[in-house]
Amino acid sequence: MAHASSAADLTASNLFNFKDHVVLVTGGATGLGEMAAQAFVQNGAKVFIASRKQSELEKTSQRLNQLGPGQCDYVVADLKDKAGCLDLCSKVKQKTDRLTVLVNNSGATWGAPYDDFPESGWDKIYALNVKSMFYTTAHLHDLLTKGATADNPSRVINIASMAGIMTTDVTAGSEGGLSAPGHGTFSYGPSKAGCIHLSRMQASKLMPHHVTVNCICPGVFPSRMTQYGMDEFLDTLVAGQPSGRVGKPEDFGGLVLFLSSKGSAHMTGNVIELDGGSTRSGFRSKKKNEARL
Repeated sequence: MAHASSAADLTASNLFNFKDHVVLVTGGATGLGEMAAQAFVQNGAKVFIASRKQSELEKTSQRLNQLGPGQCDYVVADLKDKAGCLDLCSKVKQKTDRLTVLVNNSGATWGAPYDDFPESGWDKIYALNVKSMFYTTAHLHDLLTKGATADNPSRVINIASMAGIMTTDVTAGSEGGLSAPGHGTFSYGPSKAGCIHLSRMQASKLMPHHVTVNCICPGVFPSRMTQYGMDEFLDTLVAGQPSGRVGKPEDFGGLVLFLSSKGSAHMTGNVIELDGGSTRSGFRSKKKNEARL
């Protein structure tokens, strides 16, 4: 009997070919979303990025189209509520009749003191970080399932955070962190834990429809969300990194591409930690002033 791989094409050019992908990246104009969009465009995919600000979408799509060889188009959308999610889905359906990859990346955070944390800081964060992922995925179902097969499934990639896994007190200490000293992002971590659980539920539901769902939990990466902390407390943030650095575009873009490749067609329901081993190791450097990007 011939070996199972005797008829398989295991070349990198076959396993990691993205030229037939049609991709939507929410929150794709900046930060992690822009990293993901660039990875797809530079590997020949057709990409739609969505965000609230048209000026940022125009700037990013122009930059990515200059890189090529793929193409980047954009959709103005605000995913703060169900109506905004359905509006995005409607606009996307006007531009394409299929999607092979949906990257649910839109998200926000909120920092405030423990004893004065506003209710709006819960409502807004849960709406954008959890609810929008549900509605966007559900109402793009027909585009994601079109042409999808067991051997070539479509992909949903939900972007959560290591904050959804960490169990430490999220109040920043005296040295600061991602929020100002004395403040905490109390609604952010629970919302990302919700994203993780939603991803697993979606994975269970959608695999029979030939759609995989996997979840990425980034640690500290350069983005608008982390800009305050990286500007003010970079040494403190890097002190928790065993590698001595924070995440880079190659780290995130490479993982997104893998989860969209033939090499991951049999993977679903996974929650992938992308923080350089910081959380699991509990690493804390005693060295100061040696931060680097």
